Amino acid sequence: MFSDNKKTKPMTETKSSQNVIAQGTKIVGDFTSEGDFRVDGTIEGNIKTRGKLVVGKDGFIKGTLKGTDAYFDGKFSGKLELSGTLTLKSSAVVEGEVVVGKLSVEPGATFNVTCVMKDSVKSINHGEPKKLQTGKAN
Repeated sequence: MFSDNKKTKPMTETKSSQNVIAQGTKIVGDFTSEGDFRVDGTIEGNIKTRGKLVVGKDGFIKGTLKGTDAYFDGKFSGKLELSGTLTLKSSAVVEGEVVVGKLSVEPGATFNVTCVMKDSVKSINHGEPKKLQTGKAN
């Protein structure tokens, strides 16, 4: 019934870190994160993340954001660089400079930026990125 021959299973460590800046919290400074990031409060500074960034309706980021994918319900002001997709919900307000791979904008979102789409425009424009300036989406 009991055996000395016990098989040991290797323990796997999961790297699913999720960072949350709660509503009512204001942080000033620079951040680097390997995991996903959710902002419902306010951040003033520079953020660098490999994970997905979500900014809730009450969230606000002022500064520089470098990452992969970002999903905005809230506000952003500054320079935003994403290698993946920027998704703007209808309540989003984004102002400043944006460099993205892909862009998804719901009607009603405010997108007052200088925008450069990476990769997709280079093939059309013979290597020269195209700059877009837009206003409120209808």
